[in-house]
Amino acid sequence: MTLRRRTVVSLAAALVMAAIVPTSAPAWAPASSATIRPGAQTFTGGGQCTANFVFTNASGTYIGQAAHCAGTGAATETDGCDSRSLPLGTPVRVTGASRPGTLAYSSWIAMQAAGESDPDACAFNDFALVKLDPVDVGKVNPSVPGFGGPTGVGGPSARHATVFSWGNSSLRGGLRPLAPKQGLVVGTEGGGWSRTVYTVTPGVPGDSGSGYINVTGEAIGVLSTVAVLPLALSNGVGDLGRELEYARSKGFGVSLVPGTEPFRPDLPRAILGSRRADPALLPGPADAPGQGSRRGLKTLVDGAPES
Repeated sequence: MTLRRRTVVSLAAALVMAAIVPTSAPAWAPASSATIRPGAQTFTGGGQCTANFVFTNASGTYIGQAAHCAGTGAATETDGCDSRSLPLGTPVRVTGASRPGTLAYSSWIAMQAAGESDPDACAFNDFALVKLDPVDVGKVNPSVPGFGGPTGVGGPSARHATVFSWGNSSLRGGLRPLAPKQGLVVGTEGGGWSRTVYTVTPGVPGDSGSGYINVTGEAIGVLSTVAVLPLALSNGVGDLGRELEYARSKGFGVSLVPGTEPFRPDLPRAILGSRRADPALLPGPADAPGQGSRRGLKTLVDGAPES
C-alpha cells in the first residue's frame, strides 16, 4: 500500500478503558498454530496493508486495518472526509483465511455519511474493520506477534514514551527480523487524533494499519502516515481510542480482544522469535513482494505528488 507523508505531528486521545470481550466470544486458536493474527497481510482491491488487532461484537469477529487501505484516489489523498473509498461489503483477502473477509466499517465512509466537519477528525481518523468469514474464526489468535498482548485499549502517550509495533509489508521481501519495531513518541497532532512516532526502522508502504502498543501492552494506535517534512521518516499513528469511540458514536461498536499471550516489551526477543516460522505471518503464494503497493501508508509532503 502507499505511505501517506505528512508534515506535522500530534498527541494521543482521551483515555479509553480496556474493552471487555463478551463471555460469548469464540475460543481462540493457540498462538502457535493460529493462521490469522495481528500482523497478517490484508489485500483490499489490490492494495496490501497490515492488520492491527482483533475485535468482536454481537455480529462477528473483525480484524482492523487503516481506512485508506480501501482508498481509490491518489496516493496523496489524506483527508478522509473527501477521499474516495471502496464501498462497505468489499471483499478483503486476509492471509491465513480460507475465505475473503468483508469491509464492514470505514472511518472515511462514516465521516462522509455524517457530514463530518472537524478538520482534525477528517485528517487523522483512519481506521477500518474487516469482518472475518465465520468459517475462519476458529483460526484466529488475538496476540501480537513477538510481543504478546494487547492488554486493553490505552489512552494518550507522554512525549518520549516507548511504543512497539509489528509491520508486515510485502516490500521487505520476507525479511521478518525487520517486522518487530520499537520506538518513541515525539509529538502529537490534530488535537490528539494522532501521534508522531520514530522507530528504528520506519513503517513503509504495506505496513499501513499496523497496530502500536505501549509499555504496558495497551493498544494505542494504528499506523497511517509517513512524514517527509519536517520530521523525515517519522510515522503518524492514529489514536485507536478516539477511532473506536468515533465508530461507536456512528453505531458500530466493537470490543478489543486481549491477547492470550503475556505482553513482553522485549525487542531483541521479538526479533529472535521472528526467525521462527509463524503460520499467521508467512505470505501466501500470490503475495509477491511489491504486489499491491498502490496504497498503504499514505504519503504527502506540502501537497507535492508522491514520488
